[in-house]
Amino acid sequence: HFPVSLHNVTVQFFSTKEYNFFHRLLQSSLTHRISYESWLASRGLMLSPFHLRWQTTMFNRLFAYCARINPRAQYLWFNSGLVFGVVAMVGSVVLLTQTLQQTLAQMTTDNPRMGSQQALQVVVPGVNLPTSQLAYFFMALLLSGVIHELGHAVAALREQVRVNGFGIFVFVVYPGAFVDLFTTHLNIISPTQQLRIFCAGVWHNFVLCVAALAFLFLLPLFLFPMYSTGGGALVTEVVQGSAADGPRGLSVGDIVSGLEDCPVRGVDDWSSCLSRISLTPQTGYCVPSASLQPSWAHGRAFKRLDGTMDCCSNNSLTDLCFSYMKPQGKNSREYACMPVRKMVTGTRVCRTNGDCAAHSHAASICVTPSLENQTRFIRVTHPPNTHMLFVGYPPHLQYAVSLTNFLPRFGFLHLDLPVFLETFCKYVVSLSGALAVVNSVPCFALDGQWMLNALLEATLVTVVTDRQKRELIGFFLLLAGSALLAANVALGLWMVTAR
Repeated sequence: HFPVSLHNVTVQFFSTKEYNFFHRLLQSSLTHRISYESWLASRGLMLSPFHLRWQTTMFNRLFAYCARINPRAQYLWFNSGLVFGVVAMVGSVVLLTQTLQQTLAQMTTDNPRMGSQQALQVVVPGVNLPTSQLAYFFMALLLSGVIHELGHAVAALREQVRVNGFGIFVFVVYPGAFVDLFTTHLNIISPTQQLRIFCAGVWHNFVLCVAALAFLFLLPLFLFPMYSTGGGALVTEVVQGSAADGPRGLSVGDIVSGLEDCPVRGVDDWSSCLSRISLTPQTGYCVPSASLQPSWAHGRAFKRLDGTMDCCSNNSLTDLCFSYMKPQGKNSREYACMPVRKMVTGTRVCRTNGDCAAHSHAASICVTPSLENQTRFIRVTHPPNTHMLFVGYPPHLQYAVSLTNFLPRFGFLHLDLPVFLETFCKYVVSLSGALAVVNSVPCFALDGQWMLNALLEATLVTVVTDRQKRELIGFFLLLAGSALLAANVALGLWMVTAR
């Protein structure tokens, strides 16, 4: 038997301790051992310490049916997969080399953006993969694995190689999948035929990745009869206890249409507006000059620890310190502690007093919230409700709210359906693409091992006539590829867990 590919994932199905306990108990029993082993064999199960494996032939007819569909088109299809596999084998080495260089560079710097720029990253559930996303992770990985194995099985049957069965396994807590091929048939076909079989898995992962990407791009069109886009960002979740939570905060179902003077038509606008607000100075607000009368109790300004000025010493939840320049006064800034909601509701944004004079007939002054460095005052527009007023770091607001571009046209439609489809497609793109890249690496126990061996047999026969020398060349190439992949995984895990 010849296992073509193995796929490890990081989702725990069950604890193997219980299985190992009962397995040892039944195997040690003279009375039940034979019947127990017969029961396992009849169901395609194999148990050993920390390892569970199940194999079945129930999908063989499906594989055979798929292999008979349009032979001419499939010949072109799997030849395309052969070309892709060879290119991907070289490309994966280049990509892993670049990723390793980026990881080493990131280890010597504190810039967090370098890690986010990497094409490949090690995923650790609960660390850089939220536990709430594990269901998406598992479903996308399962789909990617099934499509991968379907490609191997159909390609093998087309090349007259018998498929013994399809199976899944769990090693410790890591499940995976494989296709079992008949070794004798596989060894007597030509290296080119072998290469079509071995490349079919990564080829189908690449196609699945492109299909998911296209579906993600066309999702607004598919959901157009039920959901609209471009009318704002719909709130689907608000983190409890966050700055966006509360009676005057955001609620599930609210539609955010603006952040200050930055219009929000979707999730991308929400992120770009918050980024722009973070990088630009605090905006001011045009308020009537009469509002700055002594009745509002001018506060005596004092310096904070970071050097900024404050004039509200009572830590009020309704008042905020504003700074302004008097139109006809000295060229110095004055400060006033005023009720923030009453001052800024419905007012225009400004930078100078001249901005207020250009848009208002009444005498107005541009007042600016006097806040600590990096802190921003943000008005969040979500009609028909009044503005949500946020004071803090803009990234905190971004992390406190989950949004979607899709606005339901009818009240009975579920808000989470587009979110589910969108998130699932993103995971399919990431994981199926990652499987295509990793399995293409010339590395022991991965598809790349068999792809490289078949490629060398197909291309070096006339150049290196000695088979042992070809195998030696393949061994050193596999050793280098395995070391490259192991270094990426080891350093990637260290970067994720140790820093």
